[in-house]
Amino acid sequence: MQYRPRGPVDAPSAPETERGLPVNWDLARRTAARLVQPGPPTTRREAEQLVDRLRADAVVAEGLVREVTGLGGGLPLRSADVVDRPAWAAAAVDGMAALTAGARLPRTPQVARVITGTTTALQVGSVLAYLGGRVLGQYDPFGGAEGGGRLLLVAPNVHAAQRALDVPAADFGLWVCLHEATHRLQFTAVPWLRDFFAAEIGRFLSVADGGAGGLFARLPDALRGLKESGGDVLALVELLQGPEQREVLDRLLALTTLLEGHADHVMDAVGPEVVPSVVTIRERFTVRRRGGGLLDRTLRALLGVEAKVKQYARGSAFTSYVVLAVGMEGFNLVWESPETLPTRAELADPAAWVRRVA
Repeated sequence: MQYRPRGPVDAPSAPETERGLPVNWDLARRTAARLVQPGPPTTRREAEQLVDRLRADAVVAEGLVREVTGLGGGLPLRSADVVDRPAWAAAAVDGMAALTAGARLPRTPQVARVITGTTTALQVGSVLAYLGGRVLGQYDPFGGAEGGGRLLLVAPNVHAAQRALDVPAADFGLWVCLHEATHRLQFTAVPWLRDFFAAEIGRFLSVADGGAGGLFARLPDALRGLKESGGDVLALVELLQGPEQREVLDRLLALTTLLEGHADHVMDAVGPEVVPSVVTIRERFTVRRRGGGLLDRTLRALLGVEAKVKQYARGSAFTSYVVLAVGMEGFNLVWESPETLPTRAELADPAAWVRRVA
């Protein structure tokens, strides 16, 4: 379903609504810092060398991404912030707070809001503590000075993943940077994308559809859908939404699938001339994404990480098909406007997008 402008998210200014999610963000930050596990053991010299290499790789990677994609000509080349796990979790909390600040929710009594804010903060902090041991890097379009964007690389996780995969450290660090640099370029070279993304998130969080009654009425169908989808948590989330929420969710899922798949395509398209072990890294990293013990796989399913892995594959397949069919210049028409973004149906049928747009 295509995007149709509907005016600013915060247009309804009735006194019965409140801005932002009922989350105690300070408590979420403290909880994540307390629960996140320390990184793998290393020497001070090894850590300093890794930090220096990742900072340099981030600059090199963005230059390579520009060559592959044709985006971002004339923009300044910037390095990255290389951080530890607690610093990433703190930045993630700040990014979530900024991203959801535009939500309009029904006003609740102060006591209920405090209780909800505390409970939700503990949950958010716990989730980020878990993810803090796994995320290799992240571009936050709403972080940094005055919300201008911030590229983060989590040094202990890059180090741990490289050791676990048994691949060259120099190749792996650059390969990770290629993915995150692509995300940064997506948001810095496409002027409308940041505001569009924030508006869609705010709209999704602000949509009310029948309250608890509507939710419970949809629950039986949602549970049947969960069983039929083989435990896909994303399917459950979709089925629990009302029609208007589902419309916004479709656009958000299509966009994030495109962004992740495009980044995956680019990081491999740079090729063995720059990253000699790229084929080995991709093969072993794909296996790593699917692996883990029972507890780890369960947590990833509950957090929607498995659905995200599917996003990478579908978005990468869409990008590869379109680039092969019409070239990178033709593919870049996706960035022209919200109307040229692929729908969820077109992601599964890229030929349909090519016929409609390219």
